[in-house]
Amino acid sequence: MMQTIPNLSISPEKVAFVVAKIRQSEMESSEPELLADLTDDDTVHGGRGRGVNTDRSELASFIRGLNVDEQIDLVALMWLGRGDGGPENWDELRAQAAQAHNNRTATYLIETPMLGDYLEEALSQFGLSLEEFEERL
Repeated sequence: MMQTIPNLSISPEKVAFVVAKIRQSEMESSEPELLADLTDDDTVHGGRGRGVNTDRSELASFIRGLNVDEQIDLVALMWLGRGDGGPENWDELRAQAAQAHNNRTATYLIETPMLGDYLEEALSQFGLSLEEFEERL
């Protein structure tokens, strides 16, 4: 049975962007030599081009740029995807995320292992697929 999609403050496109960036960062940290082969044209003379730190910094800036309600939704979605509650508990999860909100939200999310998987799972519980939104990125 498909759940009713809650009125999210954050758009699924923004969630898809976060997932894409975190997965890119994870790929770079686990397969640096593969990525180096793919991005030789993008490297800067004398430098190594974009890397994990650059991507994580960009993602942290993006998350910090979200309004408070969007940040709260992102945390609640991560908790939902992690299994801390079900779609029927959305309001409770969101209330807990609101209570826990602070200026370290970006760091908390980025340092969460499997963040991309959790966000993707949360959207799927509301009948949404990241594939619908990744094309627009």
